[in-house]
Amino acid sequence: MKIQLLLVLMAVMLFACGGGEEKSRSEADTTTDQTETAEADSTEVTPRVFFIEPADGDSVSSPLKIQMGLEGMKIEPAGRVMEGRGHHHLVINGTFVEEGKVVPTSETSIHYGLGQRETEIELSPGTYTLTLQFADGVHQSYGEALSATIEVHVRE
Repeated sequence: MKIQLLLVLMAVMLFACGGGEEKSRSEADTTTDQTETAEADSTEVTPRVFFIEPADGDSVSSPLKIQMGLEGMKIEPAGRVMEGRGHHHLVINGTFVEEGKVVPTSETSIHYGLGQRETEIELSPGTYTLTLQFADGVHQSYGEALSATIEVHVRE
């Protein structure tokens, strides 16, 4: 009798706590991130990446705050490849990375493999092309379709 009561109590507690499933930080973040929509059924929205901030043509100061947006896919840290998931990369004065190619790492090709959605970067005064590139868990690019390019002018 005591064992049955204990099992019932454990079942109730498990149900009340969400079935015992824990979400990783990246999954918890993506379910509430306003820059990602239609995640339950990504077939409803054509996946795209975009700059939330700055806008194309903006005149900005350094350090430059960059907010990265995503629709139709989920952001998760680098390390594993899962369909419909990946993370952002920023290419400074470059273009999109061909689909399937690994996004290089350098001073002008920055990986956000922890699943970051915003950053600040230091840039000297001048005009820059910024390309946001989405890639899978092992940094293989999703290609031009999941890239966005803007131009900004950094003031002195």
